[in-house]
Amino acid sequence: MIAQPTEADLLATIKAVAKDWGWLIFHNRYSLGSDPGWPDLALCKNGRLLFWELKGPRGKVSPEQQAWLDALALVPGVDARVVRWEDLDGCYRIIAGQENP
Repeated sequence: MIAQPTEADLLATIKAVAKDWGWLIFHNRYSLGSDPGWPDLALCKNGRLLFWELKGPRGKVSPEQQAWLDALALVPGVDARVVRWEDLDGCYRIIAGQENP
């Protein structure tokens, strides 16, 4: 049986591609004790700021995570969204500068 890719696999994949394209990357590896809901990944390059909450195949967005994404999405120029494996091609295009968030 082939194991399904995990959220950790998704994170590693996006970080590797973003690094290759020269993005600044932040992921809080140990959020224990932090306020809940902050997105998993922040990417910044050339005046663009992305806040992405990554989810594996069965991952669900918590109310706190959704509240942060909704608030961040109101900031002009910020892309705040949930990213799943099926969104990866679009994420690649955004990272490569081929598509606006």
